[in-house]
Amino acid sequence: MSYVDEGKKDETTTLFLHGNPTWSFFYRNAILAWKNYGRCIAPDHLGCGLSDKPDDSRFSYQLKNHAENILELVDSLKIDKLNLVVHDWGGAIGMTAFSSTPDRIKKIVLLNTAAFPSSNVPLRILFCRLPLIGKFFVRALNGFAGPATWMASAKGMSPDAKKGFLFPYNNWKNRVAIWNFVRDIPYEKNHISRSVLESTAQKLKVFDTTPKLACWGMKDFCFHQGFLKEWQNYWPSMQTHKFEDAGHYILEDCFEDVRLKIEPFLFGD
Repeated sequence: MSYVDEGKKDETTTLFLHGNPTWSFFYRNAILAWKNYGRCIAPDHLGCGLSDKPDDSRFSYQLKNHAENILELVDSLKIDKLNLVVHDWGGAIGMTAFSSTPDRIKKIVLLNTAAFPSSNVPLRILFCRLPLIGKFFVRALNGFAGPATWMASAKGMSPDAKKGFLFPYNNWKNRVAIWNFVRDIPYEKNHISRSVLESTAQKLKVFDTTPKLACWGMKDFCFHQGFLKEWQNYWPSMQTHKFEDAGHYILEDCFEDVRLKIEPFLFGD
């Protein structure tokens, strides 16, 4: 696994977990802004970003495996307590990883994410899960990561930002995780990752006393406001900030506005 490791190592550690089809690049502005407050760790999940991209015959790209990798990374760095910032699949991965040891998490920040099953999956994403045509569309035609550079941002991204998001995913082999993340959406009741995610959802209550904040892009077509309401059902005391003009890539659409909410929460007294 490749990971960004910046900032003061004797201060508070913040772990940033990305989703699909992004990588640690999604958190570049946050790391630049907050590395002076403490240590910033942003891994690329196996198969993503600059991490190795083994064929799915050699590595099982499932929720439990990604969660185990995160725990192995944190343990190898000898980090006992940390702040957790999650986006997209990062929410399911992070909550699954730490649900058995909630005392390791100091504070949680949610960015358009989920850690519970939902049948509310857009048809365009369900199409990408189809065994043959979906695989060809995602891996051969770049039909998931490519469209995300304009569908996931409500305000549009610069050409350089688009190049950055797509840089690690330039061919069939390098899109192995993108396809497998889509496959791993536990949409069906008998899906292999369904029981894992259901267990994670049941354990969310172990974070009841953990300070939590949500920053939500309200123009997200995928992790829409219905998911935010679900989080509020689990954690009624969570601080919530809605950003009406932001989409799924909330840190691209309004980073400075989001920063003003997150920074004092994570690093204030």
